[in-house]
Amino acid sequence: NFKAKPIRLSIKHNDPRLIQAGMRGTSIILRQSQRSVSEPTPTSSDDRIELFPLLVGNEVKDGLLVGEVIKSDDHRREIAAFCHDLALPLEVLRLREKLEQRDQMSESMMALTESLPTDNPSGTYLSILRHSAELVGAERSSLLLYDESSKELEVKAAIGPRAENVSETRMRLGDGVSGKVMQQGRPMMVRDVSSTGMAPAPSERRYKTRSFISYPIIIGGRKIGVLNVTDKTSGGTYDEVDLSLIESIAPQMALVLDRAEWQEKAAQFELMSITDPLTGLLNRRYLEERLAEELSRSQRYGYSTSFMMIDIDDFKFYNDRNGHQAGDRALEITAQCLKSSLRAVDVAARYGGEEFCILLPQTTLLEAQVIAERIRRKIERQTFPHGYRQPGGSVTVSIGLSVGSEKLSSPAEVIGAADRALYVAKNRGKNRVQVVSESSPVAIPDVPVNVQ
Repeated sequence: NFKAKPIRLSIKHNDPRLIQAGMRGTSIILRQSQRSVSEPTPTSSDDRIELFPLLVGNEVKDGLLVGEVIKSDDHRREIAAFCHDLALPLEVLRLREKLEQRDQMSESMMALTESLPTDNPSGTYLSILRHSAELVGAERSSLLLYDESSKELEVKAAIGPRAENVSETRMRLGDGVSGKVMQQGRPMMVRDVSSTGMAPAPSERRYKTRSFISYPIIIGGRKIGVLNVTDKTSGGTYDEVDLSLIESIAPQMALVLDRAEWQEKAAQFELMSITDPLTGLLNRRYLEERLAEELSRSQRYGYSTSFMMIDIDDFKFYNDRNGHQAGDRALEITAQCLKSSLRAVDVAARYGGEEFCILLPQTTLLEAQVIAERIRRKIERQTFPHGYRQPGGSVTVSIGLSVGSEKLSSPAEVIGAADRALYVAKNRGKNRVQVVSESSPVAIPDVPVNVQ
């Protein structure tokens, strides 16, 4: 009967009458209308129930509720004695559970901190999800971060079955469960979504259960994001214990996510500082630093490092005739050709104006010639706006090659040698690849290698 129709008692746990009844070894009779009765006088009325307090010291810890008034004083004394004997063991159990829960939360926070990568925001997001899912026994979990500029939540990571279905998702504040939770700043713990009146999740997500927790992550009043956990591995529902576990690590998550956000911004700014904004290639400063590193490695381990300088032929003519916007577009197309022609280890950069450079680690001069000839032919065959107006009928490039050696051991020497080779290529008719020796540029045959 109590399960079918829960009873709310108006009497509070610290009511003096409860303490007095427990110390006297008796009970208090209450009306089911939630109005307490001052004297525990037996009655036969059907709307009355009997409450036996369980005391530990002078505190009421629990209560035993009997759904009718007990007519025998002897029975009442026996039940009161039973409650007296039961109070302390129950309190011990409760304290053990709290201790285990605190230990679990402490271990969880420690594991969360120790497992997080310090320089990889994406890894941080996944670590938080895996840790949270393990903590509450969830098969699925997703993390959305709040973008203050767009006022939107963006899915940063998701784990579990069909996690790809929620990737790349964005939503505004107030939209969906996550949007409402972020807007209100209050967690949502749902045992059965069908009883809430909310729209069910899309069928393609194939949730196993109707229970979930959506938790807002906030630090100092600033919105950070939302953590969602769904589909308990046991098939059961989430409850207040699960919510308290997430709540216990929420401050730690907020700090970690705040740090990850700044790391991501710092990485973006660092990339911007070493990237040419027009072409998306790396800039001269970064290239020279990498060249110094590769030359040092090549000298230490005995392998070749090659370098090429690339210049768009008659670029001033192209710019003057077609305008600077067309010139910028030609630079962008050339950069795309370079990117698509290189290996993952190669480093392409814009050196300045219409000049580009490519660093080729662990590459011999012969291998560099093959790559350079491939680039030259690709650009010659590429369609450029107004390219037919060029002196040769198409946009072309000249390329100078050099390779690190005992005589060319510094970045300045390697770059200077490739620049001299490029100068010779220009003087010999343009649209060609020129190799440099350690002392002076030397022309290579028109068809040095079999390039497809």
